[in-house]
Amino acid sequence: MRSEKNKQLYSYIMADKTKKPLLSDFPAITTEQWMEKITADLKGADFERKLVWRTNEGFNVRPFYRSEDLSEIKYLDSLPGEFPYVRGTKKDNDWYVRQDIHAVDAEAANAKALDVLTKGVTSLGFTLCEEVKDVDAHVEKLLKNIISEAVELNFSTSHGSKKLAEAVIAYLKKTNRDLSGIKGSINFDTLGCLTTSGKSCKSFEEMFDHAKEMVEVRANVPNFKTICVNGRLFNNAGSSIVQELAFALSMGNEYLTQLSDRGVSVNEAASSMKFNFGVGGNYFMEIAKLRAARMLWATIVKSYSPAGLEPTKMMIHCETSQWNKTVYDPYVNMLRTQTEAMSATLGGADSLTILPFDAIYKESDVFSERIARNQQLLLKEESHFDKITDPSAGSYYIENLTNSIAQEAWALFVEVEEKGGYLAALKEGFVQAKVKETADKRKKAIATRRENLLGTNQFPNAAERVADVLANNKAHGDKCSSGDVVIEPIVRFRGAEEFEALRLATEKSGKTPKVFMLTYGNLNMRLARSQFSANFFACAGYQIIDNNGFDTVEAGVEAAKAAKADIIVLCSSDDEYVDAAPAAFKAINGDAIFVVAGAPKCTDDLKAQGITNFINVRSNVLETLQGFSKELGL
Repeated sequence: MRSEKNKQLYSYIMADKTKKPLLSDFPAITTEQWMEKITADLKGADFERKLVWRTNEGFNVRPFYRSEDLSEIKYLDSLPGEFPYVRGTKKDNDWYVRQDIHAVDAEAANAKALDVLTKGVTSLGFTLCEEVKDVDAHVEKLLKNIISEAVELNFSTSHGSKKLAEAVIAYLKKTNRDLSGIKGSINFDTLGCLTTSGKSCKSFEEMFDHAKEMVEVRANVPNFKTICVNGRLFNNAGSSIVQELAFALSMGNEYLTQLSDRGVSVNEAASSMKFNFGVGGNYFMEIAKLRAARMLWATIVKSYSPAGLEPTKMMIHCETSQWNKTVYDPYVNMLRTQTEAMSATLGGADSLTILPFDAIYKESDVFSERIARNQQLLLKEESHFDKITDPSAGSYYIENLTNSIAQEAWALFVEVEEKGGYLAALKEGFVQAKVKETADKRKKAIATRRENLLGTNQFPNAAERVADVLANNKAHGDKCSSGDVVIEPIVRFRGAEEFEALRLATEKSGKTPKVFMLTYGNLNMRLARSQFSANFFACAGYQIIDNNGFDTVEAGVEAAKAAKADIIVLCSSDDEYVDAAPAAFKAINGDAIFVVAGAPKCTDDLKAQGITNFINVRSNVLETLQGFSKELGL
């Protein structure tokens, strides 16, 4: 019976081979035909203005891509693990699940480390925020009972990186560990510290002499990185993706140049380095950034003529961005970090830290840390992201993003090099100016809601209160050693900070302004505009009083006064505003702030009658609300 079934199956397969391909009866569609259809559907609207996206990165993104758009891209034939490593430096997509632990109390940190190692963590990041007197004893307590060959060990300190590295390696030798199997890093980045603090307690020459010592420390531990290039510093200052990548490459190249001048071989210098990138919410762009980063770094290192291609491989650690995280509605941060984790892992990160959703404003607790760990484990154990290497390969869209980011980042990298390298560009203020320019644009985009932060500048929960939480908690931040200010630092901040300050001022004032929606006239328009207005004023933490509608404007004003409203917003149609707005303004008689929702054609006539407050989709939400808060004395 089974033999007969096999014969039938074989006959079916052979017969099926004679069939034409499924879509062979359909003619191929050319790009010109697609454009003709799109142009027709736009009905005269400009294609470039409507459908082409001008990115913060300095290039345009089209609404569709086709196979011919890959014709100019040169690296497409490379495989995972092959130079220039666009598709990854290894043949699989596994990564280290990292959890960072504050390690001021060595015994407590050790106990926590041993606990989380049983919960899916494969990489530990110990952060020593304060100077430790007896480093050797501290490290011994910190690493007690940890099987170092089975976990990646990372350390971050702003005090005595060399002593810490020596203590770690001494402990590993003392406990007879296989040094060739030890993987991890010391987060030594003197250029990064200078960039964010503007301070240096040593001369620039001494800084790089110290970098040479950090390379020499790892002589017998080949997979232990002792110089980290922190591109995430730019990410958390509001830079573009291109700027983060270009300046990180410039920092890395500065280390290569300075170390080479000090007699360190390119193989040793490059092999000592790890790159730390932030990962933001621009999903596909972040995937492409990591792919472009490996390619460009491989090109840079190869130009130094290393012995073999192994030193041209970039090791990448990713950390979810702080830029787009919020204090209000903090559970939304889980959604943000999840897509960021997907970008990092699909882009081929070697290790990943997902910051707990509450990390920006408090000491994370057991719950938030567990969620952060499980976000990575879900990607591994349930979604199997570690099983498919570079799933983006061949995607017309992502390959073009990779190529565009690489071109723009390379152009900026070359511009920095023409100024004498990263340190020279930093002294000149070029790096800071570029980052600030982009950050200011992003600030404005958030203020005008062209860049949305759900729960903060869009769809906020006006009843939420956080002042007490912030007063009782303080999150840890990066610290750099003290010293004299020698350059202007870049300014790290979050996109939500100004909106949060606005809402906190409302909370702390002890007064919650009432905003009354005076809905009148056309049903569709009054509903749409009242919803828009409620969302608008809730961003400042004001109390919203919505209504179903009033038969007359005067009845609405009477109800608003009875509710003791501080702000009355007229929500109606443009045609009805001609008569309704002056009537409402007269009835209010200065007893509350009067606002018209929309941008009616009669705006100039209304302004001539003394009506000055209008809100609409083109309003700067932040500045407008700051003005109302000031007028209300908050």
